[in-house]
Amino acid sequence: MRPPSTDTAGHTGESAPLRRAIGPGLLVLLVVGDILGTGVYAVTGKVAGKVGGALWLPFVIGFGIAVLTAASYVELVGKYPKAAGAALYTQKAFRVPFLTFLVAFMVMCSGLASASAAARAFSGDYLRTLADLPPTPVAVLFVLALAAVNLRGVAESVKANVVLTLVEVSGLLIIIGLGGYAVLTGGGEPARLAELDTGGSGLAVLTGVLGATGLAFFAFVGFEDSVNMAEEAEHPGRDFPRAIFLGVGITGTVYVLVALVSSLLVDHRRLQGSSAPLLEVVHAGGATFPPTVFALMALCAVTNSALINMIMASRLCYGMAGERILPRAVGRVLPGRRTPVVGIALTTLLALGLVLTGEIEGLGDTTAFLLLCVFAVVNVAVLVLRRDRVPHRHFRTPTVFPVLGAAGALLLASPLADRSAEVYVRAAVLVAVGVVLWGVNRLVLRARGE
Repeated sequence: MRPPSTDTAGHTGESAPLRRAIGPGLLVLLVVGDILGTGVYAVTGKVAGKVGGALWLPFVIGFGIAVLTAASYVELVGKYPKAAGAALYTQKAFRVPFLTFLVAFMVMCSGLASASAAARAFSGDYLRTLADLPPTPVAVLFVLALAAVNLRGVAESVKANVVLTLVEVSGLLIIIGLGGYAVLTGGGEPARLAELDTGGSGLAVLTGVLGATGLAFFAFVGFEDSVNMAEEAEHPGRDFPRAIFLGVGITGTVYVLVALVSSLLVDHRRLQGSSAPLLEVVHAGGATFPPTVFALMALCAVTNSALINMIMASRLCYGMAGERILPRAVGRVLPGRRTPVVGIALTTLLALGLVLTGEIEGLGDTTAFLLLCVFAVVNVAVLVLRRDRVPHRHFRTPTVFPVLGAAGALLLASPLADRSAEVYVRAAVLVAVGVVLWGVNRLVLRARGE
């Protein structure tokens, strides 16, 4: 997830337009980089635990819902090419400030949950390949280290992002290559790919597949953040449709292939029991590839994902304070560094709370649940905003896409998705924190007569 652009003076930079320097090729890489990260490296095994050997099925369904929602974002970013996102579309469609705030805060909380899942993934079996350290203290130190980097100030260059994206892609291509090698040498168990094990029959199969899809969807989140680059793209109306669809298509194809290879080479029970499921695939691959090298690549992927999410969350806090949606104190910056110190402190405390009370599966599911709620709103917003005409040409998605996208998102967010009750409780607590801050801010503004 990519943080919104802000200048060092603490404003949103509306007075000076951003330089349009991102061409179509680089835009595709940025979309792919936004999507890739913790999800596929960390939750593949947990998804397998819900459906058995048919691990590929939830990723295919999740891929389909991601494409439907991506189409809505493509229409909206072409219509309103601003460095904003779901909150802007919600406000334009419904003009209910509290709903707009909830959407923005849920996006922020999804970033925190994702970063916390990354912290748990970092401290698990990938790190254990290099050093045997206690997971929870390592996860806590990981979050604190991210806060220190965030506080110091991070100007993440496009080139660095591209390099890290290539590292993440390389790790997944290694997995796919191991699968190809296994097929050519007669290895693996193809029969596993058809095994659907949800622990029951009838309704249990439906809820099991929906639950696995909801968790697998965690791996697809990120494409929605690429719209924040709209004001820096050379031709947003022309390039964004291609970039987002191609980016989602590339990552979706890679994910499905990784899922097929994982199930082909490793029993789903073994995948489920590991916090480093793709490392299990490397061990079972039959080809000689150093597990420590792959572990380092995975650690790089989850660290990059976590850092970007923590930066995004703290900058969203800062931005909401600047818009007087959250208390003004949340927008305070550190003298000298000009980084949002209170926003960083608040988001770090929330992330620590998540790390100390959740595991990879629950935190990944919380991320997906929060964003599925946001995606449902965005898909409805597309339909509402059809009445708002703009003078320029832009991509228009078939009406059935946002209808199916909203229905699919709501279905995966519903209790039918067989997720743990703690996911709903965790999400409710996070939103409640935001509502309290919003309420306090409203009372302060009212007392001041503002």
